[in-house]
Amino acid sequence: MIRIVEANQVTRILARKAVSLANAEAVVRPILEAVKNRGDKALIEYAKQFDQLDRKTVAVPAKELAAAEAALDPAFKAAVQVAEKNIRAYAQLQLPVAKSKQISPGVKLGQIVRPLDTVAAYIPSGRYPLPSTLLMTVIPAQEAGVPNVCVASPRAVTEIYGTASYLKVNHVFQMGGAQAIAAFAYGTKTVPRADRIVGPGNIYVAAAKKLLAGDVGIDFVAGPTEILMIADDGNPAWIAADMLAQAEHDLDASAVLLTTSKQLAEAVSAEIELQLTTLTTKAIARKAIDKNSAIILVDSLAQAVEISNRFAPEHLSIPDASLLPAIRHAGSVFIGPFSPEAAGDYASGPNHVLPTSGAARLRGGLSAADYVKVISTQELNAAGLSKIAKSVTTIARAEGLEAHARSVEVRNAR
Repeated sequence: MIRIVEANQVTRILARKAVSLANAEAVVRPILEAVKNRGDKALIEYAKQFDQLDRKTVAVPAKELAAAEAALDPAFKAAVQVAEKNIRAYAQLQLPVAKSKQISPGVKLGQIVRPLDTVAAYIPSGRYPLPSTLLMTVIPAQEAGVPNVCVASPRAVTEIYGTASYLKVNHVFQMGGAQAIAAFAYGTKTVPRADRIVGPGNIYVAAAKKLLAGDVGIDFVAGPTEILMIADDGNPAWIAADMLAQAEHDLDASAVLLTTSKQLAEAVSAEIELQLTTLTTKAIARKAIDKNSAIILVDSLAQAVEISNRFAPEHLSIPDASLLPAIRHAGSVFIGPFSPEAAGDYASGPNHVLPTSGAARLRGGLSAADYVKVISTQELNAAGLSKIAKSVTTIARAEGLEAHARSVEVRNAR
């Protein structure tokens, strides 16, 4: 049964378990080296060992993708189309735009925006195959204008392959784990080298991304998923359902409710127990609720927000927008009773690839902006350069860089 505790225990309750990647790193290092040194040969060996590959290449043939799309359940495809529309619209909102401005006479500054050449999306297909992650990682890349979008998934899953075909992704690879990350980081004869790898995965994927972050761009190293909910009132059944939706992900998932109401706390606890009796994922959710989750009684909503900002949750649910100005750290915020976290997982539009383990203190979720470069531009005329010349030469000589100073003075010589 979920714990109900006082706020003075919040530090102990919310202390995340240190996710040690050391053991996983030791396992994946030789895999990374093998793929780096032996390319496709090593990749295929690992794919046959770990991913049940039954063909001579990890590249999924176009006819197999097309067949998967044709086999999609019509209701599933209709759901994908709704989600696609919203995800595309939100991705468009996130993109930086090219612009320029004359900030002073003769000095024009600006920026241009260019997409990355190649990105790779890792799509889990283990216990829970995630076609939704395909939507969340591929669509923003397409909206950013990335010309070469690749997908890796360890198992042949109709919904994943079919969705890839529907989105016109031509580079799909049946490979998973550290070997997939290595293939995209280094490139092989079959797999193109990526500029950035995005998407969640197991601890071996996380370890590989961490180790290869200097060789390839990544989104972030993901830890266990989490939700923090704030409520002083509300429907206990709805709150319980949202907490269980997070808990069913993984044994290490956590769901925490901060509330000013002991009555609500007890009602939510009872609802969790009731809903668990019929939940098909009870075996996982039960352990996540008992081990990693809690209901914490707080004195006020302001105290709840302060605790939330310290925790910097991946998902944050708040009762209404009045609390939003005080929120400083969260991966994604769900406002009001009709904004369940599951809506964001699938179809509302914002990305569900989010920072965990406190990384929301540093950044938000995966964005279309992660797939582009913002390149600065500067255009000065003679008068504009002359106006800042003294500043440039003085600072340059203070740094001992005489040629820098002279490169300006030679233009101002008359």
